[in-house]
Amino acid sequence: MLLKRSLDEKLFLQLKEKMSQGLLPQWVITDPDIYQLEMENIFERTWQFLGHETELKHNGDYVTRWLGRDPVLLVRNNNGEIKAFLNSCSHRGTQLCTADRGNKKAFTCPYHGWTYNNDGDLIGVVADNRVFGGEMDKSDWGLRPIPKVDSYQGMIFGCLDENAESLDDYLGDMKWYLDMLLGRSDGGMEVIGLPQRWVAKANWKSTTENFAADPYHVQTTHRSTVELGISPSDPFYAGYGHQVVCDNGHGINVITSKTGKARVKYQSMPEEMWPMFEKNLTPEQNDIMSKVTVFVGGVYPNLSFVSPIHGTEGHLHNYLNFRLWRPVGPEKVEVWCWFFIDKLAPEEYKKAAYKGYLGSFGPSGTLEQDDTETWARIVEVSGGSMMRNKELSYNNVSNYLMGHNRVEPDSSFPGPGTAYPTTYLDALAKSMHEKWLEYISRDLLVGEER
Repeated sequence: MLLKRSLDEKLFLQLKEKMSQGLLPQWVITDPDIYQLEMENIFERTWQFLGHETELKHNGDYVTRWLGRDPVLLVRNNNGEIKAFLNSCSHRGTQLCTADRGNKKAFTCPYHGWTYNNDGDLIGVVADNRVFGGEMDKSDWGLRPIPKVDSYQGMIFGCLDENAESLDDYLGDMKWYLDMLLGRSDGGMEVIGLPQRWVAKANWKSTTENFAADPYHVQTTHRSTVELGISPSDPFYAGYGHQVVCDNGHGINVITSKTGKARVKYQSMPEEMWPMFEKNLTPEQNDIMSKVTVFVGGVYPNLSFVSPIHGTEGHLHNYLNFRLWRPVGPEKVEVWCWFFIDKLAPEEYKKAAYKGYLGSFGPSGTLEQDDTETWARIVEVSGGSMMRNKELSYNNVSNYLMGHNRVEPDSSFPGPGTAYPTTYLDALAKSMHEKWLEYISRDLLVGEER
């Protein structure tokens, strides 16, 4: 018995064989049938990031977000609880709220005027009994809740599959690293400003891999930062440290230096904050945190993050940038970009860090322009006739052989997951693609035919 769309069994076995060899057929990047499988088997069934609790500070605060193709209304109700609903009126289905954010006690549909409170209850119907009589029970027509909503370290996630594993289990070992990023200081992190967003000519698999698993591109793609003296000239500078592969396609690159020592301690965070880090982190986490230059990684399928050091000597700053890659087609992605910083960081430090973020990872930043051009070129080539040859010959595959069967895990690394002693490695990218294949083929055959 087949469920929904399914991946052809022969094709599945071919993909699996090629991927075991460190090869990925390039046509899968933009294939429209593969895209539909991804939407149904990945984006309708996995946990995805919706926002951060500091974006909903007060009762009645709301933001509008997406889970794949489904619009979401995320709101803090009058009891301070965070609720998530399908952003759709239960009467005729139109999008209920079109604003990015705001504060409301109730939401009124612009189509026929049905009104809902911030618990999702239907509390008002235009002309009510005169048009519906007493037959309609308003309690049956509230907003439709997102099946699963949970949070970790202030990060709010949603999932459309009510049978999915818990968020805690889904994040697994990745929580240890998220604690370093989001829980290092008293009060945690906060979002400054609205998430910026824009649409890029790209596929979500390429953007996710680029940010989470590919420090190797930095020296070439972002060569201008080397020429300007912002980045070191050593071609291996982004390769020092460890690449850590966690379960479920998650992972992180802990980039240090050639000597393993800190370029600047605690990523240039103000010294008065260091005692908080020592208090809130384990000794192992604190040791990593004190030496790291850049954290970059991701939570599968489409959340990436980077925590860099930016600026010039004497004016260095650290922040945390979250990226969500929302697919809006096989060749198009909507980029969502959040700026995070420690709540208790000095205000002047926050302002300087924000300016550094805008100039690098904002939509007009230098690093952003570099990446966007590369992503568009991948899309253009992947849709060509040579790449779409599904015989899976060596003429149409991408190379994931960096470190393949050569680099062994480092058992001395103190954190969970499988850690390798370099970040110039395809271990994390391969793990992500293996999880991708597992997801898109999970409904291939069921029951007796499996």
